[in-house]
Amino acid sequence: MAEQRQLKKNLGWATATSIVVGCVIGAGVFFKPYAIYQATGGAPGMGMLAWVVGGLMSIFGALTFAEVAILIPKTGGMVTYLSEAFDQRLGFLAGWMQVVIFYPAFLAGYGVKVGSELSEWVGPQLALPIAICVIAALVTVNARGSRAAGGMQVVATICKLVPLFLLIVFGFLRGEGGHPILTPLVAADKSAGGVFGSTLLAVLFAFEGWTNVGTIAGEMRDPARDLPRAIVGGVSIIMAVYLAINVAYLWVIPADQLMNLESPAAAVATVLFGQAGGTIIKVGIIISVIGAGNGFLMSGSRVAYQLAEEGTLPASATLAQLNDRNVPANSIVLIGTLACLYSIVGNFDLLTDLGVFSCWVFYTLTFACVIHLRRTHPEWERTYRVPGYPVIPVLAIASGLYVIASQLFLSGTGALLMSLASVAITLVGLPVYYAVRRRAARG
Repeated sequence: MAEQRQLKKNLGWATATSIVVGCVIGAGVFFKPYAIYQATGGAPGMGMLAWVVGGLMSIFGALTFAEVAILIPKTGGMVTYLSEAFDQRLGFLAGWMQVVIFYPAFLAGYGVKVGSELSEWVGPQLALPIAICVIAALVTVNARGSRAAGGMQVVATICKLVPLFLLIVFGFLRGEGGHPILTPLVAADKSAGGVFGSTLLAVLFAFEGWTNVGTIAGEMRDPARDLPRAIVGGVSIIMAVYLAINVAYLWVIPADQLMNLESPAAAVATVLFGQAGGTIIKVGIIISVIGAGNGFLMSGSRVAYQLAEEGTLPASATLAQLNDRNVPANSIVLIGTLACLYSIVGNFDLLTDLGVFSCWVFYTLTFACVIHLRRTHPEWERTYRVPGYPVIPVLAIASGLYVIASQLFLSGTGALLMSLASVAITLVGLPVYYAVRRRAARG
């Protein structure tokens, strides 16, 4: 009889935390200040407020998410949580959305961003080939085993934090200072209410990715101890870094100038260190984006693997296979292939906006799992409980509802059409689910 392969439990707190930090600190911290100050009309106050509120919203979500992840410490993340808390079909739709939209769109967006950054040196005609090569390289590394991919994640996280640290330290030491940081909230011709929604959505994109660690719980040595530490600790580190780096940006270049700079980190580095410094920071940005893509590929392939093990995806038998390194190589290839197809779009903002909206409905439902499971299964042992229950879960749910409503009603026709397309693609998963189930029932 052939030996049954199983996922190895060889991931610890450091790797899990690096996945949280690595997935989140990608492109947002480097590129979103441009969009934020465009929205505020070059005023810094509302932008800084949005970074604080967005960080708190993410921590509320992380604290809530951690209870569900510890209560159901299995590979698959939201797929498993929603299936066990509510309904298997709902869990499948969450997984389907992640497999066909969320993870491939984000991975493609990161590949496109690397391609666009490097194309400034090698020519715009190579942007798409570079994007596809980056995705293919990440697929190769991940197929070599979770230890190799996890090790790459740790290295990428360190490499991206070093230039951020240098920018923070030397920004305060060498920056002119004296530029407004907290006032005015918005420019005179802007509405504070409308601007807050736009800036908060941009900030939440920059915090996107902290839930990805839940998908690898089945490969962690001690998920009950390490998973909440990784999620909450990781988001707290991210919030501190974001606040510090954005104050450092403003310490060197005022907001009314940052609103015209698409890569504020490189611009600040050029002011501080000259042209060579700007180039170094650009390399750091590229490493950061690659690290984020690696985390999304690693997590997304585990979602596909979980669905395949349950027999709910087409070609489940193939996607559920583990290679000789005990990783789901076929699922890794699936996410990478879809990402290569998405990358043809060539628009970073469109790809990432599609991914963000697609997942927030299910994030909100996952937050609701805490309240639901407290009521339906009070007898389950909880080694971790959300502090401040039920206030923090309610705040997390309210945050999710705000994100959804903002995309549907406050962000214009383009965002509405994109959101409706996302919903339609997600709902296509229902006939797929039933078709696969019928086929399985027939044997």
